[in-house]
Amino acid sequence: MLLSRYERMIARRYLLPGKGEAFIFLVAGISLAAVMLGVAALVIVMSVMNGFRAELFDKIVGLNGHAVIQGYGGQLTDWREIIREARATPGVTEATPLIEQPLMSSFNGRVEAVLVRGMRVQDIRANPTLKGKVLSGTLGALTPGSGRVAIGSRLAEALGAQVGSEISLISPQGQTTPFGTVPRIVSYTVGAIFEIGVYDYDKAYVLMPMEDAQTLLLMGDSVGMVELNTVDADRVGTILAPLAAKVGTRGLLSDWRQMNAQLFEALEVERIAMFTVLSIIILVAVFNILSSLIMLVRAKTRDIAILRTMGATRGGLIRIFMVVGTTIGALGMIAGLALGFVFLFYRQSVVNFIQLVTGQNLWDPSIRYLTELPSKPNPVEITVIALMALIFSFLATLYPAFKAANTDPVQVLRYE
Repeated sequence: MLLSRYERMIARRYLLPGKGEAFIFLVAGISLAAVMLGVAALVIVMSVMNGFRAELFDKIVGLNGHAVIQGYGGQLTDWREIIREARATPGVTEATPLIEQPLMSSFNGRVEAVLVRGMRVQDIRANPTLKGKVLSGTLGALTPGSGRVAIGSRLAEALGAQVGSEISLISPQGQTTPFGTVPRIVSYTVGAIFEIGVYDYDKAYVLMPMEDAQTLLLMGDSVGMVELNTVDADRVGTILAPLAAKVGTRGLLSDWRQMNAQLFEALEVERIAMFTVLSIIILVAVFNILSSLIMLVRAKTRDIAILRTMGATRGGLIRIFMVVGTTIGALGMIAGLALGFVFLFYRQSVVNFIQLVTGQNLWDPSIRYLTELPSKPNPVEITVIALMALIFSFLATLYPAFKAANTDPVQVLRYE
């Protein structure tokens, strides 16, 4: 919107407080602050929601893959053939044999439910989700026949175990006697303690070499499932369709969307709901801009009439008040983006400070899944938020601007 020199001067003058106009300036300042808080709230909430989804997706998929082929009855005897077929399928980047079985663990009288996960040694050491997540010990200690396992940090806390501790795993599949089946109790040494960052995994996972898991669970040479990774997680159904037809008689193929459908659908619904609700804050701020401009027009009626008699056009007056209102919205939008980014940068420190002051645990990992508040700003969403604030601010200027342009100088100056 191009303004002439006098229009820029008048717009600048109306943006600053004049004599007896402190109240109008206060209302405009409140409008700017409201836009700032609305934009900041949207940026913060949407970035946290995106970060929450991304962290969950990366860690859940990092351990469980984009899809798994689970054997009927819990076992795949021809898993090597299935891996060859999977790797020959276009779009499949990796196929890994796994064993997962819920068991019980005990240490010093404490008993906890665990999920035993057997993996090949090379797969354990190459898993990107586990890299850099070892708090103590080393994954290199996990070798077939060594009797060493790695456990999650929350499980270690619950059991009171540390590296070097002897924990017992209790399997219901044991020896059959005349009095029934006697559970197998096998002791293992804790070789490493890891923290993935997902509470449920850190609370339950026990990692061990696949050969040891086969021995513990009496599975022979079979495995429980084959984990698959593809070139594109969003197209996993299309990519794995040919493979599903081949292995349909030997196992059930499930992708990450089916395994975690309720969780990710709930996150998406909550994300849309939060965006809609927080957008109302910007609408409230826009109404504040509208009211402040109406007050400004009423206060400047005599000035507007004089400008009209001096040759100011209706279009010029419209542009002046549009610029005034849009500038308030733009300044609020810029300040909101800055506030949002500052908060996101110090988000965990802010959470820790509030927890310290209130004495309340605001981020309980057992409820929130993740151990820290995540964040992942989306440039597209931030652009949409900024444009929305600017467009709403512009629309709020239309009525006051046309009201000012339609001022009749004869009626205003008749008694001057």
